[in-house]
Amino acid sequence: MTKRIFRTILLVAAGVFAASALLFLSVLYDYFSALQQNQLRIQTDLAARGVETGGLEYLNGLEAEQYRVTWIDAGGGVLYDSRSSAGEMENHLAREEVREALEQGQGASVRASATLTEKYLYSARLLPDGTVLRLSVAQSSLLVLTLGMAQPAAAIGLIALVLSSVLALRLAKSIVRPLNRLDLDRPMEGWGYEELSPLLRRINSQQRQLKAQKDALEEKQQELERAEQIRREFTANVSHELKTPLHAISGYAELLHTGMAGPENAAPFAGKIYTEAQRLVRLVEDIISLSHLDGGAQELRPEAVDLYEVAAQAVGSLHQAAEPAHVALTLTGGPAPLQGVPQLLHSVVYNLCDNAIKYNRAGGSVAVDVEQKEDRILLTVSDTGIGIPLDQQERIFERFYRVDKSRSKAAGGTGLGLSIVKHAVMIHHGELRLHSVPGQGTQVTVEFPLPGKEDPGLVQPDRLG
Repeated sequence: MTKRIFRTILLVAAGVFAASALLFLSVLYDYFSALQQNQLRIQTDLAARGVETGGLEYLNGLEAEQYRVTWIDAGGGVLYDSRSSAGEMENHLAREEVREALEQGQGASVRASATLTEKYLYSARLLPDGTVLRLSVAQSSLLVLTLGMAQPAAAIGLIALVLSSVLALRLAKSIVRPLNRLDLDRPMEGWGYEELSPLLRRINSQQRQLKAQKDALEEKQQELERAEQIRREFTANVSHELKTPLHAISGYAELLHTGMAGPENAAPFAGKIYTEAQRLVRLVEDIISLSHLDGGAQELRPEAVDLYEVAAQAVGSLHQAAEPAHVALTLTGGPAPLQGVPQLLHSVVYNLCDNAIKYNRAGGSVAVDVEQKEDRILLTVSDTGIGIPLDQQERIFERFYRVDKSRSKAAGGTGLGLSIVKHAVMIHHGELRLHSVPGQGTQVTVEFPLPGKEDPGLVQPDRLG
């Protein structure tokens, strides 16, 4: 790390030095160019006054080896040039500085030479007789100036490099020294200086994150253990629930098979066998449905469906169960279109109403209402039944959980209906709310998002509880 820091500091110092030197030369070159251009303009003004008074005689006697002097008539023809024969020179009317002088009284321009090692500064002035006097001077380019200063620049650069190397090495060691003394087990204790605080805080934060990840892994392990426990309990409950009707069917069938039941008991026993077989069928169907929902029902695709029509079909199929129980079953509301799976929505309404009928009282009622709000659809199932104690309300959606076990079995319940409701609602991104008062009744409200308010796609299996 010391070598890396050393190299970095040295490279930065060298880069800053090179950039500063180049910038300094560039600024200095521009400054002196401006001075030289201004001096050229002054010399042009002085020469112009001499030409005004002395004409060609003044120019012939002028000693200006540094400058090139050219006298041009109004048509661009050269009247005099201090470096070449005037008759052999081309017309200068198109030259920028001459054109500006004819138009504005004074002109200036800069042109590079063919070799790019120097450039020429031009300054021209219009004389009263309509002619133009032009002075030019050669100026070395920035490249030539830089090359000319190569030897002293190299000496200065070498001195700067040596000083930078010494300082960079000392600085690198001073930076690394506190790091070598750092106790990673206690990073926030005994730090060397404030510059290390971000690193130490990061290490301390990572240690906390590692501890949090460890705690999360332990929690995940506990969740897996709980899930395994739930699976074992579910398996045991399924075995128990299947065993009960199977024993009853087997017992009644054995009595009929051995002839121990008289002819007068054959019909009642056959009816009990049929009842237990139907209960067994319903239990198996509910287990299959629940397992299917646990898998996320991925093969099912949401489609446009009217929840009111689904509720009407479910309520219609339950009238035969409500009449013998002397329970009035009603449906209110109106059209409520949404994106959903019709068979799952039917199971939601059916199971809620079926439970409301089974746990009702003679002469009671079950009211189903479907209502469309501004941004959601509400399905409400209210009954006048036995109600649910407050301490059991959070558990009624668990598998095989029954508030009144004896009444549930007598009514043919499997204990899985509300669990199926919970999973089907979750798949549709819905929410369940329960309000119940023992002895007065229960109200279950299901809230579905409207199309366009939330993605109607099915929930993935890992989100189901």
